[in-house]
Amino acid sequence: MTIFNSAMAQSDLSTSVGTEQNKWYDRINLRGYAQLRYNRLLETNPLLKNEQGDKSWGDGGGLFIRRVRLVFSGQISERVFFYIQPDFASSISTDNLHFGQIRDAYFDLGLDDDNEFRFRIGQSKIPFGFENMQSSSNRLPLDRADGTNSSFVNERDLGVFFYWAPKRIRERFSLLVNEGLKGSGDFGVFGLGFFNGQGANKPELNKNKHIVTRISYPLAVGNQFIEPGIQAYTGRYQLFDAQLSEGVKTASDKTYIDERIAASVVLYPKPFGIQAEYNVGRGPAFDKETDSIRSEKLQGGYVTFSYRKLINDQTFIPFARLHYYDGGKKHELDARKYEVKELEIGVEWQPVKQFELVCQYTLSSRRFEDFKLQDNLQRGNLLRIQAQINF
Repeated sequence: MTIFNSAMAQSDLSTSVGTEQNKWYDRINLRGYAQLRYNRLLETNPLLKNEQGDKSWGDGGGLFIRRVRLVFSGQISERVFFYIQPDFASSISTDNLHFGQIRDAYFDLGLDDDNEFRFRIGQSKIPFGFENMQSSSNRLPLDRADGTNSSFVNERDLGVFFYWAPKRIRERFSLLVNEGLKGSGDFGVFGLGFFNGQGANKPELNKNKHIVTRISYPLAVGNQFIEPGIQAYTGRYQLFDAQLSEGVKTASDKTYIDERIAASVVLYPKPFGIQAEYNVGRGPAFDKETDSIRSEKLQGGYVTFSYRKLINDQTFIPFARLHYYDGGKKHELDARKYEVKELEIGVEWQPVKQFELVCQYTLSSRRFEDFKLQDNLQRGNLLRIQAQINF
């Protein structure tokens, strides 16, 4: 069994198949990472929360295992690649932590000798948003931005996706991750798929399927790489009964239009980097004027600035991110309505490839309101620290 560093791209299919004498299990790779956080240094408001990002913000928070991931993958034949990733830091309630749960479980079926055309079948990341597809082991800010990450809980769902990219561009996607440039991995130059739409590890509640498409191309400009992209999805989302407060009003079938379009642009950090995305759309959101969940417009995005510096084989990446979101979050209680304005300033230090330390100071203004919690605006600052082990 071969052990790979976690900086490898999630969808990198460049693994050698090996000789015909090799058994299938000789082609299985194992890698992973784990993250430990503490969020309460210099904290000014213990009521400031971030349910979608990190549940250890504020009251009740302490040392927190954010992720423990193991990735089993392998090119088990010329045309078939598999990928299974469980996480052992899932929480089923506020007082029950560290349960195992599937994050990814899919296989890729290549349609040609170079696997330039392929289908992905199973539970995997939905090709919407650069930061959503970027591995959490590879991202600079500690949590994904609300504006784009509010599209899908855990960024994943069950579906069938078609991807296409020329061989040389697939190699470039891998290089952008393996060289420490914070790439998103190989999700093709063009992607198209359909999926349940209710979220990862959730049952389907209606016959409707979501449809998503994406185009993204990493351009080589001299010594630099620039990747523009555009993506969109549409479908109908049905609220779960467990998501609803007693007394809140909903549509008769609890089903709402769920659609977005987003633009992305990435200037990879060689040494200066910029990553920006913005999306607009419609989705369910709580309306406190009528105590009901309605279909409403949403918008939001972010811009991240970074600078990558190598000093004596150690990597330092100072960064800053501004992000904003105005809209509902369909997977939270009563499709909770948000208005988020946030500035994050931090630095990532990698003394060796197997260890990373991130310190990030967050200045946040978050309005999050549902049927039970109305007129709720929380502002505050906090210093966040994360240690990450890659293996």
